[in-house]
Amino acid sequence: MVLAHGAGAGMHHSFMVTLAQLLSEQAIATLRYNFPFAENKKGRPDTPAVAHQTIEAAISKAQKLLPELPLFVAGKSFGGRMSSQYLAAHPHAEVKGLIFYGFPLHPPGKPSTDRAEHLKDVKTPMLFLQGTKDELATWSLIEPVCSSLKLATLVKIEGANHAFKAGKQNILQLLADTTKDWIEKSIKKS
Repeated sequence: MVLAHGAGAGMHHSFMVTLAQLLSEQAIATLRYNFPFAENKKGRPDTPAVAHQTIEAAISKAQKLLPELPLFVAGKSFGGRMSSQYLAAHPHAEVKGLIFYGFPLHPPGKPSTDRAEHLKDVKTPMLFLQGTKDELATWSLIEPVCSSLKLATLVKIEGANHAFKAGKQNILQLLADTTKDWIEKSIKKS
């Protein structure tokens, strides 16, 4: 799995490191990478064109490193949205699925579904792991968006916000377990 980070932190953020570790314990090889803005310690995220080029390079690297493994593309927030935009415009037959760790449907406090328009053009199965208290994806909006997409599976994480904080629950383990189960089902189908 190639795993893109969000707009607020790079690949070394504890969320990314811990998730990759938990996925590796589930026998899922994970290639984390930085977008140029994170690598160069710039505060503002890259333009979509730059982000898409970075995702393309990560997919290519993963294919070269482990060509025999099924390939999944994933991202936290911004990383997931940029990955889905890239795959909507550049379908890859070898990509078996797309996983969103909190799809950023809209800016905080500005409910909208405009950022989901491109999802109908994604040709690969999609897994949305979404908290019910996600400030960037109002549940009453993300649920109908996902139900309108034939290839989407939406997993409701009760009480979790956009950072996947939900009291004392171990949300990261839940994310890894759910990812593993979905990947196994996806591989069996294909």
